[in-house]
Amino acid sequence: MAFIRKRRLERELYSKERFSLLLLNLEEYYFEQHTANHIKNKGCRDERKFRGSLKICSKSIIFEPDDNIQPIIKIPLRDCISIKAPEDNEAKNPFTRDTSGGISVVCNQVFLIKERNIIAPYKTVRGRTEHLFQLDVSGKLGDVVQTLHQLYRASCLDKMGDQAAMITAILQSRLARTSFDKNRFQSISETLHMECKAEMVTPLVTNPGHVCVTDANLYFQPLNGYPKPVVQITLQNVRRIYKRRHGLMPLGLEVFCTENDLCSDIYLKFYNYQDRDELYFLIATYIENHITEHTAESYMLQWQRGHISNYQYLLHLNNLADRSCNDLSQYPVFPWIIADYSSSVLDLTKPETFRDLSKPIGALNKERLDRLLTRYQEMPEPKFMYGSHYSSPGYVLFYLVRVAPEYMLCLQNGKFDHADRTFNSLAETWKNCLDGATDFKELIPEFYENDSSFLVNSLKLDLGKRQGGKMVDDVELPPWASGPDDFLLKSREALESQYVSEHLHEWIDIIFGCKQKGSEAVAAHNVFHPLTYEGGVDLNSAITGIAVTCNGSSVFTTSQDSTLKMFSKESKAIQRSVSFSNMALSSCLILPGDTTVISSSWDNHIYFYSIAFGRQQDILMGHDDAVSKICWRDGRLYSASWDSTVKVWHCAPGETLSSKKHHFELLAELEHEVSVNTINLNAANTTLVSGTKEGTISVWDVTTATALHQLPCHSGTVFDVAFSPDSRHLLSTGEDCCFKVIDVQTGMVISSVTTDEPQRCFKWDGNTILSGSQSGELLIWDLLGGKVTERLKGHTGAVMSMWMNEQCNSVITGGEDKQIIFWKLQY
Repeated sequence: MAFIRKRRLERELYSKERFSLLLLNLEEYYFEQHTANHIKNKGCRDERKFRGSLKICSKSIIFEPDDNIQPIIKIPLRDCISIKAPEDNEAKNPFTRDTSGGISVVCNQVFLIKERNIIAPYKTVRGRTEHLFQLDVSGKLGDVVQTLHQLYRASCLDKMGDQAAMITAILQSRLARTSFDKNRFQSISETLHMECKAEMVTPLVTNPGHVCVTDANLYFQPLNGYPKPVVQITLQNVRRIYKRRHGLMPLGLEVFCTENDLCSDIYLKFYNYQDRDELYFLIATYIENHITEHTAESYMLQWQRGHISNYQYLLHLNNLADRSCNDLSQYPVFPWIIADYSSSVLDLTKPETFRDLSKPIGALNKERLDRLLTRYQEMPEPKFMYGSHYSSPGYVLFYLVRVAPEYMLCLQNGKFDHADRTFNSLAETWKNCLDGATDFKELIPEFYENDSSFLVNSLKLDLGKRQGGKMVDDVELPPWASGPDDFLLKSREALESQYVSEHLHEWIDIIFGCKQKGSEAVAAHNVFHPLTYEGGVDLNSAITGIAVTCNGSSVFTTSQDSTLKMFSKESKAIQRSVSFSNMALSSCLILPGDTTVISSSWDNHIYFYSIAFGRQQDILMGHDDAVSKICWRDGRLYSASWDSTVKVWHCAPGETLSSKKHHFELLAELEHEVSVNTINLNAANTTLVSGTKEGTISVWDVTTATALHQLPCHSGTVFDVAFSPDSRHLLSTGEDCCFKVIDVQTGMVISSVTTDEPQRCFKWDGNTILSGSQSGELLIWDLLGGKVTERLKGHTGAVMSMWMNEQCNSVITGGEDKQIIFWKLQY
């Protein structure tokens, strides 16, 4: 198992060092390290010094103590309040006594990692703390502090794009000031052919440095010297070389020194395709006399003639399709083969033992497929059958968490997944892939190799306790497997069986061939969300949220083109347009006093915009996936997210290096099984209701952060939900074309009204409903009679959002057609 073998080798090579690039945030760089002491309780009787290494990264400061008992300390730069070095004129400077080379970092949040050298979720310490770091080489103090101030300024920029641009500029400046150290050549007789800048790619992280090609070797020298000063590959050993897409850009190059291994010897990402192509040409020219280039057709002929196995053929197809174990977003994909996880004996002579390889996972269950096709037929363009993909970084690490826990912690901001969502059982996982509303994942190559360690919790990780009270441990195997090794042996036998050999080409057509896109994909029920295809679609400007100032003079809207717009209600003219990120904004609200607008975004962030000053005030980076809806009540912010949580925040002003910003305190986290699409609160702000993408309505006691009811009300996404004015009832609507009325106290559904088409949003006074439909009409409903009393022609696409004043006579709607419409209602 190449991925596991490579990770195990890395652990052996660098076992003395607890730090790894996986401790960084996604898209963060590690720049430099300095030997230093971390001083605790300076000047007190219990003052202590811990020797270690201070790492300067693009978004954080990390201190790794030499003592493995002590935790690694990670300080996000965006959470810093001050970063200071000693100055002669500071009378009360804490560094004036025997602390030459000292840096004081004051922050309001730190993460503690790998305490006692145990891999576990990060511990978060909130509140103002000071950390003193004393460098061994005091002469470097000024440069280090200057670098930290520069990186801090980047972390405080309003737009994520501006942050990335400034960090990239800092990185490129460092690369420009350095070059490859020619003393690292294996021989003084080597001739240099090319040198350029690039990044070495490993799962979830990249490491910048310099690439060098000579007449004998390929070299990569990391800018930071980590994990070793130079990576060297002898060109004579190269067996395969592939151009890759990285981040959907033609900038990658992967080099293999083996013929059939899954993982490469090096994966490089270049800053322009010219450098990538030149290096490819140099290596390809060198090895062309040694190696015969293989194409998909040549591999197919070998497979058809029985010269290579089904496993080897799938491995080669994954390589040719730009899939690599160094890129979890394009990790090699293998099919589910076995469909029997309950029998005591696995009979590979029976066709019913096997999964139908002519269909994608989403089409294996006819009942589920019928529901998905009904939704597909009613869906406006661009249509899709499956909202999630068959392969993603989260799915790969779902399977590999027991052998790659640090990757899961990196992907999920220092947390493991919920225990009941962890890979617990083969039978459960297969059943969920057949029945789950949003689960269409395939398998990974590790299921057909010979290393079963990913099925065993040999690291004794604390992965949590399931609802029944059982701790998550080894993966539960089917009865026909006597153990993990036997399970893999039988899985390999199934993959190479006669039945699979006769039908594997059908699955290949779906994943790699003619049924990926177009009319054949539609016919094969193989259409995924447009954003999962390269090229995808441009997000349009569908209006996703509406907020109006208390005096009614200004209207704010959010849209899928990532802009917050301000309109004059009187003139209907646009007055401002602000872009916060490169991704869609999902909702907005105005704080009391009409001074601040808050917007939620698909980039996982919540943005605070000052109306008076016309600029962004603050960013709350509160979730691990898109933020779908926000509410504000009594000084508390409630945020729902596709990361399966609803979070409750308290906001308070705080001091930073340069300006006044909010301090956010997480008060509660309401865990769900799947993505949360919408939320609302009752009038007393004591009860919250949430609606998920799988149709579940959950009622929560906000004061205790406990679930009162969890009801599977809808057979698809819950679009909108609200309490009645007296808070005794709930109304919800979903993509299953139903309104549901729920008794809050008992959790019983007391009424259900079927609609002709999905109703995307609504307002409700307890009796009458005003709803916005998929087709763009506004409908007025008599809820007791279960019928429409009036239809109002409105938008040319779905009504996506709706605002109504307290008097219930003024309404504003926003549509998929990018329009907002002002309405006056008369009852």
